[in-house]
Amino acid sequence: MKRNPSRCWKMHLGGLVMGLTKIRLGDYIERSTVNNSDLKYGIDFIAGVNNQGIFTAPKGNTEGVDLKPYKIVNNGAFVYNPTRLDLGSIAYRMENLCIVSHLYMVFYLTEEGKKIIDPLWLFIYFRRAEFCREVTFRNFGSQRPEFNFSDMSDIIIPLPDIKIQQKYVEIYNAMLENQKSYERGLDDLKLVCDAYIEDLRQEMPCEAIGSYIVMVNESNMEGKVTHVQGVESSGSFMDTRANMNDVDISKYTIVRKGNIAYNPSRINIGSIAMYYDEMPCVVSPMYSVFKVINNEKVLPDYLMLWFGRTEFQRYTWYYAVGSVRDTFDFKLMKEVELPLPSIEIQKDIISILSVYNNRKEINEKLKAQIKDICPILIKGSIEEAVKAEEA
Repeated sequence: MKRNPSRCWKMHLGGLVMGLTKIRLGDYIERSTVNNSDLKYGIDFIAGVNNQGIFTAPKGNTEGVDLKPYKIVNNGAFVYNPTRLDLGSIAYRMENLCIVSHLYMVFYLTEEGKKIIDPLWLFIYFRRAEFCREVTFRNFGSQRPEFNFSDMSDIIIPLPDIKIQQKYVEIYNAMLENQKSYERGLDDLKLVCDAYIEDLRQEMPCEAIGSYIVMVNESNMEGKVTHVQGVESSGSFMDTRANMNDVDISKYTIVRKGNIAYNPSRINIGSIAMYYDEMPCVVSPMYSVFKVINNEKVLPDYLMLWFGRTEFQRYTWYYAVGSVRDTFDFKLMKEVELPLPSIEIQKDIISILSVYNNRKEINEKLKAQIKDICPILIKGSIEEAVKAEEA
């Protein structure tokens, strides 16, 4: 039997003013397990959810994947990764239909739920660090830290009146539209950069880069460098997420400014980056690290421009498939062929890329601001509901 919410309300100006409503979320959502059993939707419809709460195209190879168990996601669906919800891996679908891995949880607001809950307000609620901490707390001690649908259903939410919810959703949407507008300009700049590169590929012969790069094997034997990093699939260095207790980092490889490091087993999804910091770091000995030795012929930033392309990721996957461990080792890296224009032209392309990267960084800050405002919006809507209740 559905539980009745506990409402707090007062009479005001001859009408009914509702304050906060504490609800059990499970009374207003329903899980969906509808899958792609008839294979109506192909690989072009596959999506995943990242930690920024955004649907993304798959980065791995999807050829030959059985799409029958994939779940169908329509507009209005909430989708989350049960093992990564504590990191923010939940999204709300507002675009066209997609399909997601059967490992994801998919749910919708019920008809009753739509009457009292604005879905974007609920999404903002999920995007807060406070919610991620609650997920972590609930997962603690479980055999498998997995936030299943019953866990989601048991969440108790202090819910303001839907008109108050909508007021704060409008603020969120305004900020989101500003960020999206900026991002569209960013995409246009990227197209210019990619077009420049494609023209070079069509007009110039390609040349193997092997004679212009050399592998770096500087071991951290004395253990002086303690800053352990890895390379994300986004193409940037990050502090390692691995548990480093009792790990001997004397065998790790030192990475200095200007060096390029990549994960041979994950380069096909973008795990390659150039190191820009003055202070060196160390990476796992599983990584390949190299540097450019002829700056009169090729600039490392020019190489990174090529390495960041999805075409390069497909290239590395194709050539790694035939190896023993499906890894793109340094020998294969040396065989990569690129058009190598004059240094002046390379600098021109890098300048365009630099503008793009600067604007990309600003765009990421805008995204971070939108996430940071989520707890403020939720707090504001709840406080307004309390004031309405007390009036």
